[in-house]
Amino acid sequence: MGKNLIVILGATASGKTALAVRLAHELGGEIISADSRQVYQGMDLGTGKDLNQYVIDGKKINYHLIDVVEPQEEFSLFDFQKIFYEIFTDLQQKNVLPIMVGGTGLYLEAVLASYDLPFAPRDESLRKKLSVKTKKELQEMLLSLKPNVHNKTDLQDQERLIRAIEIELARKIVSNKSYKPDIDAVVFGIRWERQLLRQRITNRLEERLNQGMVEEVKSLNKRGISWERLESFGLEYRFISMYLQGKISYEEMKEDLNAGIHQFSKRQETWFRRMEKKNITINWINGDDYDTLKEFAVKSLNE
Repeated sequence: MGKNLIVILGATASGKTALAVRLAHELGGEIISADSRQVYQGMDLGTGKDLNQYVIDGKKINYHLIDVVEPQEEFSLFDFQKIFYEIFTDLQQKNVLPIMVGGTGLYLEAVLASYDLPFAPRDESLRKKLSVKTKKELQEMLLSLKPNVHNKTDLQDQERLIRAIEIELARKIVSNKSYKPDIDAVVFGIRWERQLLRQRITNRLEERLNQGMVEEVKSLNKRGISWERLESFGLEYRFISMYLQGKISYEEMKEDLNAGIHQFSKRQETWFRRMEKKNITINWINGDDYDTLKEFAVKSLNE
């Protein structure tokens, strides 16, 4: 019996989406995004959705877990895993190949390592008690519950702090175990030589600024998304929000953002290495070598 899930991961600007969509087109698959920010509607350029890439030879490739919630709403790791399982099961029943693609290590690992996650509905009574606490008190409370916080933005945003505490307190009660389908994945990683990846990151940032990324952030704020909330999304939204508030100049924004994305790509690669140490096998593909990707993918499905 062959594999029933193909995973394509890689650092930002590695070109993983284009490769995944091409593979989905040729193998009759659909894309499931594993990106913690692409779930938000209206956050397009800053999150690199590249929706134009989902059309090949006039045919639209179906995708999932993109544009599913408004930026004001919270979307947790539990939400991702639960919806992923539902989509995966539905595609399996239709005999459609699921292809998960993304660079959010925590999302990828939640599926590949079959995390046990708590069901944590909103607890209004708890929220009322937490709402009177200072950000520092909430930070200390979260760190006492979860010393190794993966998502550092949870420590900066009041609403995220409260939600994270809510989740950690619920962790002791019940988990996601009942939702888990039988997944047997083959994982491919897209890798570039460091200098080439750096150039791709810089080029893509320039391209997105020219396409109107600053205007996108300005528009989100006009829609009622607070500067604090926008900054909590990190990188593009953080630095552009700071620029639009007059905290930094345009050149400072561009320089700091470019450096920040390079640092982020290194953290992604560190996470992928840690996944390998946890016995998650990643088959590395050089750059845009689609032929090798397809060959190994087809072989893994037919084994």
